[in-house]
Amino acid sequence: MVSPRPNQTRPRASVRGRELGQNFLVDRNILGVIERLAELGPGDVVLEIGAGLGVLSQRLAARSGHVHVVEVDRRLEQRLREALGAHGNVSVHIANALELDLRALQPPATKLVANLPYAIAATAILRTIEQLPAVASWVVMVQREVGERLAAAPGTPAYGAPSVLAQLACEVRVLRAVGRTVFRPVPNVDSVLVGLRRRALGAEPALRALVHEAFAHRRKALAGSLALASGALPDIRTRARAALVELGHPADARAERLSPQDFRALAGMLAR
Repeated sequence: MVSPRPNQTRPRASVRGRELGQNFLVDRNILGVIERLAELGPGDVVLEIGAGLGVLSQRLAARSGHVHVVEVDRRLEQRLREALGAHGNVSVHIANALELDLRALQPPATKLVANLPYAIAATAILRTIEQLPAVASWVVMVQREVGERLAAAPGTPAYGAPSVLAQLACEVRVLRAVGRTVFRPVPNVDSVLVGLRRRALGAEPALRALVHEAFAHRRKALAGSLALASGALPDIRTRARAALVELGHPADARAERLSPQDFRALAGMLAR
């Protein structure tokens, strides 16, 4: 989401933006950084979630073949459409990005470039990884903790289900920190730009379920956490402990010890 220049006042939208977890970019240098990192070309179809008033959208439209702009706030619709009216390669979708059928977008998106609303950032990234196999790269602004969680290594405090699910499909990197003063309203949290490049399809439903169940009780051993899941098979604890040993881990290892590829292998073993 992006705002007009700082000398353009927009009190109603700012209040509404705060309610929706939106903080609008006002720094032209950061907008330029996002544009460069996205490496856009005429063959790219960009999905932007949280367009605000379309300042970033205009830059994306100028460099790509098509842009799907998604904005949930209907109060911004008229000004957003006015800002993008000169660009014939933009489709505006006034909708909740977590409810919109992203798979129905035509042409299909190949990149996600956005200043994501904090409240939905991780969910939006994981949803697009799973539902939009044609998307090959992401350049997104997110809350620092979200970015660090997505890029976290096994065994670190930030490592969890989002880390595993993102890294099963993508190389994930925190590209740079972003100061709070580039946003209006100024957020109470720090932000980072995160880059993802797809290297595989996302996790299948059974693997996603396994990851979530494994991290559901972080203080417990992974096998014990799986045994507490709804509908767990009676022998799942024993089978999971044996599989962990086969993978080279202690039988009582916790979920945060396993790499994303360990989880993929574990899912295959438990499916036998």
